[in-house]
Amino acid sequence: MRPVVAVVGPTAAGKSELAVELALRLGGEVVNADSMQIYRGMDIGTAKLTEAQRRGVPHHLLDVLDVTEPATVAEIQRLARAAIDDCLARATTPIVVGGSALYVRAVLDRFDFPGTDARVRSRLERELAAVGAEAMHARLSQRDPVAAAAILPSNARRIVRALEVVELTGRFAATLPGLQYAYPRAVQLGIAVPRDALDRRIAERVHHMWAAGLVEEVRALERAGLRRARTAPRALGYAQVLAFLAGEYSEVEARERTIRATRRFARRQESWLRRDPRICWLPGDAADLLEQALAWCR
Repeated sequence: MRPVVAVVGPTAAGKSELAVELALRLGGEVVNADSMQIYRGMDIGTAKLTEAQRRGVPHHLLDVLDVTEPATVAEIQRLARAAIDDCLARATTPIVVGGSALYVRAVLDRFDFPGTDARVRSRLERELAAVGAEAMHARLSQRDPVAAAAILPSNARRIVRALEVVELTGRFAATLPGLQYAYPRAVQLGIAVPRDALDRRIAERVHHMWAAGLVEEVRALERAGLRRARTAPRALGYAQVLAFLAGEYSEVEARERTIRATRRFARRQESWLRRDPRICWLPGDAADLLEQALAWCR
């Protein structure tokens, strides 16, 4: 039975490149579980592999949505599982790639999402408009401190959703199901990179993105409706460039803010991923990284 392989780790760890190598060796296909690479046109700032870098390996869930469409965890779960099931039906190894513990767990584990209520959501959004995201975040901190700690005070959409779940279910929004795979055989491979090396990689990646034309990419997406969208404009790099284009700070500051925000995000990613004891952590700088990864997949 072919395994469902997941490659996880913080941003800039080298997940996408390892996934391609594994796919070439295992006869597999890549299934994206990154909430921003799902958007068409968001290429430079998400470090989306080019066609040449994919080396002929089919990639699923890239360029699926317009930037004006919301990307929910539940929708990514549905699309990713459909791609995985299709791979398995063709005796092809699916290789899931993502840095968010929540998104990867939603795809791999027995993971059901609470429903939604339009009336509750509308009321919370009206309250958000009246008092602002920070006040709503403070309310969430009182009702579910764990969820609040995992959500930025500026992320209004996630704050409202967390408060909605608490109100509808009467339980903590951060409560997650037990560690139980939804597939008979699953393997999670984590890429570990020392913090100082990861910080350097992140800075180099951001500088490369700027040189590759991130500002021009954001300008084009802004004309396509990026600024008024719910999900996509919060992406790292894109949010900072939008602020620069709005005159909130200089381009140099936007770049430096992107580096700092990405480093903070990478630390949160690793912290959450380390809570899953099923992940097999591999040294990202190992000369035989691919061989080590393949050994876990056999």
